[in-house]
Amino acid sequence: MENTTPHTASARPAHPARPARTVLISGASVAGPALAFWLHRHGFVPTVVERAPALREGGYAVDFRGEAHLTVLRRMGILDELRAARTGTGSMSYVDSAGRPRAKLPADLFAGDLEVLRGDLARILHDATKEHTEYVFGDSVTSLTEDADGVHVTFERGAPRRFDLVVGADGLHSHTRGLVFGPEERFVRHLGVHCAVFTTANHLGLDRTGHAYRTAGRLVAVYSARGNTEAKAVFYFASPRLDLDRHDVAGQQELLTERFAGNGWQSDHLLEQMRHAPDFHFDSVGQVCMDGWSRGRVVLLGDAAYSPSSLSGMGSGLALVGAYVLAGELAAARGDHRTAFTRYEREMRGYAEGCRKMGDGVAKLMVPGSRLLAGLLNRYYKVMPYLPGKEMAAKIARRAAENITLRDYAAEPATR
Repeated sequence: MENTTPHTASARPAHPARPARTVLISGASVAGPALAFWLHRHGFVPTVVERAPALREGGYAVDFRGEAHLTVLRRMGILDELRAARTGTGSMSYVDSAGRPRAKLPADLFAGDLEVLRGDLARILHDATKEHTEYVFGDSVTSLTEDADGVHVTFERGAPRRFDLVVGADGLHSHTRGLVFGPEERFVRHLGVHCAVFTTANHLGLDRTGHAYRTAGRLVAVYSARGNTEAKAVFYFASPRLDLDRHDVAGQQELLTERFAGNGWQSDHLLEQMRHAPDFHFDSVGQVCMDGWSRGRVVLLGDAAYSPSSLSGMGSGLALVGAYVLAGELAAARGDHRTAFTRYEREMRGYAEGCRKMGDGVAKLMVPGSRLLAGLLNRYYKVMPYLPGKEMAAKIARRAAENITLRDYAAEPATR
């Protein structure tokens, strides 16, 4: 049940508030810069604050599928740029402990119409917005106090400032959500899986493809990236929610070593290379379920509001669509945030829930809890290409990704 006690001091004006113009966005990964892009196009003044000292490089591959995702990218004028940066990854092979391919999954099952590295996506979005958006790196919001005319915001390092609206686009572990709505455990449903990803050498000589090795409760995958000049290593393991500091990289790497040492195939080699990786990232896999995404002048966007989980393949596309709709509704309502936030949620609620369903059940398929189930799943993948309905999973994902009718909010055509 959602907390109904505001964590902001709020005063309802007796008269209509002036139209919103200045917007603080917390988070500079995907949803935040995408929102800044559209807000600027509609005449708003966005500011993005990001806790990290710079754009985060690396990360796993993210994909877009269906016309809703591609339409937003096309309207932003960045579709061709993203296509130039696409991974081009083909099928994924499941291997045995000796590295011999035992099953092959088609690219459309996990890569959609367009797959890019998350770091490349973040860079392209930043480049598309940096000329008209103020970016503040290395800082974070510490308090939000709302009154009749706006929100008073304090920061860890910077001086206090006022904004008309605040948007939490700061991911699964949203700090903004915590300040306004309450503790994370009220809204984040842990799916029983943790994951780690980092860049490593393409020592297997993979040519726009990947290999995955599954054992009971564990999965290790390696796929080539950046024209086969490097590779991404991904570790998944089944586990209840862990009480682990998200900023303690050394502790995370030690835990991963304990879980995967002696696991077989390339596990030990990759664990050794992990210590030298420039972009190690570790996190739990979870979904966000909330009854409402706004409170007063504060609204949530992307994973902060409706994360479908990193295993769904829907998160980045959903965030970009959400940014397009939120900015468009603010423009259509002429800055009336109450009307805009209500319409934003009405437009996005069913779509987000459909995308979230794609994450349900995927965790157990990725890392089955027993040796028997892992073996059965490996055998199923081996015969799957010969079974009727083998393309059903990809079709279901595409149907969920396209299940929204995008309004034309009459923004000026992109010039990039």
